[in-house]
Amino acid sequence: MATEDTMCTIVPYFIVEDGKMDEFKALGEQMVEKTKTESDVLFYGFTFNGNRAFCREGYTGGDGVLAHLGNVDALLKQALAIAKLDVFEIHGPEAELAKLREPLKALGPKYFVLEAGFRR
Repeated sequence: MATEDTMCTIVPYFIVEDGKMDEFKALGEQMVEKTKTESDVLFYGFTFNGNRAFCREGYTGGDGVLAHLGNVDALLKQALAIAKLDVFEIHGPEAELAKLREPLKALGPKYFVLEAGFRR
């Protein structure tokens, strides 16, 4: 079954260093503000559980993912200086994931291919 849904979701879980959660949250707030300017973002925000943080994010397609990562690059580097990227998945249709495989290779995401579905 084919899908016309081009949406890509990024699933990053971070483990934040002890005593650095306030700093991480402040960086997250800055990323939220920068992300509000992006035209291809569908949703974006951070959730927390103990020393773990999750960035809940979705984009219209692979191009939106790349634009976002370029937009928050400096802030993300600061966040990764105080937190470990524990889980990094990207979900979407293969045509969109193909746009991401080479540019994101260094980050080592796990890709999940959407094969059937819809979006409202």
